[in-house]
Amino acid sequence: MIKAGIIGATGYAGAELVRILLGHKDVEIKWLGSRSYIDKKYASVYQNMFQLIEGNCLDDNIEELVKQADVVFTATPQGFLASVMKEAYLEQAKFIDLSADYRLKDVKIYEQWYKIEHKSPQFIQEAVYGLCEINRGQVKDARLVANPGCYTTCSILTAYPLVREGLIDADTLIIDAKSGTSGAGRGAKTANLFCEVNENIKAYGITSHRHTPEIEEQLGYAAGRKMTVSFTPHLVPMNRGILACEYASLIKKPDGSLPSESEIRGAYEKYYSGEKFIRLLEPDVFPETKWVEGSNFVDINFKIDERTGRIIMIGALDNLVKGAAGQAVQNMNLMFGLEESEGLAFVPLFP
Repeated sequence: MIKAGIIGATGYAGAELVRILLGHKDVEIKWLGSRSYIDKKYASVYQNMFQLIEGNCLDDNIEELVKQADVVFTATPQGFLASVMKEAYLEQAKFIDLSADYRLKDVKIYEQWYKIEHKSPQFIQEAVYGLCEINRGQVKDARLVANPGCYTTCSILTAYPLVREGLIDADTLIIDAKSGTSGAGRGAKTANLFCEVNENIKAYGITSHRHTPEIEEQLGYAAGRKMTVSFTPHLVPMNRGILACEYASLIKKPDGSLPSESEIRGAYEKYYSGEKFIRLLEPDVFPETKWVEGSNFVDINFKIDERTGRIIMIGALDNLVKGAAGQAVQNMNLMFGLEESEGLAFVPLFP
């Protein structure tokens, strides 16, 4: 059995990790870390865990945790893991970090966008960006995985094949994405109160959202050069889900014609036909968040706009599963040589 520890187990992503790992036949949860609820029963924080988890919440003593766990999940605020990480910890356990501490390879960009000093930049180059469908081989051999963000997972996977194949002008890419309120975390914030969110939709982080450089860096690898995207996130009054609508100009062929529907679909199938968790929908059936809720699936489809010479790409996922905890477990499975879908083969919830 893989012994797992979770730091930040009482946040939304941490709680989702607990839910998923409880159903994983190869995992035993050894440590439920939470600064806010030390010594309180975990099931008193999340009543859905009543009679499923008997243990109390512990602290975030990683030095003690790595003696007990084979893998440590850190569902913590930006800066936490970077501030405590040591080589000795990586020699004792594998780490999957759900924050942004090791996602960006340029520490200056991290510090610019996150407004904090990175305390352990020596581990940045070693860390593997844990987007399994793209970096599977690297994840398998990793000691430290940087689990991608929810907006980034959806945005990158939706456009990746067309960027990689040079079918779109990557510098014209515009990403308009919507998220449910759980993406903002469990902390009490006025902007996330029911009366503030209900019957409303708003854009935020306009031109400044911290997931922007992550999207640019990863799609830049696909393009083979640095690229710039326009990314605007929105908050919508639902619990879970990300819907990304992405727009880009198609690259015309030498005869002046646009790539055909079959050519675009062929590019998606080239990269995703064997992927268990990416579902390329049938023509004119477009992703909706309700059809991926509670699952590790990403639904993707596209529509060519012949009139404007552009393409609209649409992706949907559950921000707490494929956008956080489910992807973390997918990474863990790869790191320990397990079937990649183990513990994740659940059907989306509806209604």
